[in-house]
Amino acid sequence: MRTWVAPGRVNIIGEHTDYNDGFVLPIALPLVTRCAAEATADGLVRVESRQRPGESVRIGIDELGDARKRLPVWARYPLGVVAEFVRRGHTVPGLVLELDGAVPIGAGLSSSAALSCSVAVALRELCAPTVADRELVDIARAAENDYAGAPTGVLDQSAAVLCTAGHALFLDVRRFTSGNGGYEQIPFDLAAFGLELLVVDTGQPHELVDGGYARRRAQCAAAAAELGVPALRDAEAADLTRIVDPVARRRARHVITENARVVAVAEKLRQGADPREIGPALSAGHASLRDDFEVSTDALDTAVTAALEAGAHGGRMVGGGFGGSVIALVDRERAEAVIAAVGDRFARSGFPVPRTFVVVPADGARRES
Repeated sequence: MRTWVAPGRVNIIGEHTDYNDGFVLPIALPLVTRCAAEATADGLVRVESRQRPGESVRIGIDELGDARKRLPVWARYPLGVVAEFVRRGHTVPGLVLELDGAVPIGAGLSSSAALSCSVAVALRELCAPTVADRELVDIARAAENDYAGAPTGVLDQSAAVLCTAGHALFLDVRRFTSGNGGYEQIPFDLAAFGLELLVVDTGQPHELVDGGYARRRAQCAAAAAELGVPALRDAEAADLTRIVDPVARRRARHVITENARVVAVAEKLRQGADPREIGPALSAGHASLRDDFEVSTDALDTAVTAALEAGAHGGRMVGGGFGGSVIALVDRERAEAVIAAVGDRFARSGFPVPRTFVVVPADGARRES
């Protein structure tokens, strides 16, 4: 068997903008999900995961379309990818998939996209070598949306497939999904400036299929419809007074200002600015997610506040929210002090000990062996 991997991701900036046709700026993580795979000729898919011992799944490929609700939730992600390849006309004679994920589940680091994309790159090489990266991203997105029932945008899968080591991925979602370019690799070398990017996993798992994420999407769509624009990407701050419902107005304000933050941060990095200059935008993004989008939690807010008070240049929650992780941009020599400060604040607040680690921009999905 050969092995393919796909990484988790964090967003430098740009949360809840992807499904509003906006802009995002993720990096891929060194943490990956591995998919060891081989093609067979028996018309069956066998899936097992090291994280789910004793829960292997065996199903006929021709049964996948009707079997979704009978499958364990974790298995819907890899099997959804197989089903989507088949739905698009690709021949899959049979498969054995052995999965092993190192991306923390529920931490807001896109473990589900890492899983889906590791399977997708394996299937492409084994069964459909003409599939381009853009379609591969869409296959993984469709598997998560339609088969697993997770209402994600295209951010996570794009980061898992397209990111490159040492770079942040500037993604214009509308242009990318329309097939008109839409992405750029921007150098993101924090070490050259004596900086590190910390990820603080609060230990509060989030779950995108629980309804909160879907409600935010619906609220954004309603705000765009009220403004008469295709998506909130097309709205401006001056338009906000036209939105009658105060909740929809706050949701729209977050998306509009977050898009502006992504563009501004990308431009600073593109010009080679000291990354310390983007710190205020990260913190402003967290305040917007907390107050306007209302997807933060006490633990996430506590992590951000403690990191900033300990000297971080900026910090914010990442991912869909309702739990998960925080990032903090810190001077290398202050990293341990920031980690200790967050841990101390968590202990005094009654939260579980957070898991904190340093990340660097890594490569996207690829064959490992």
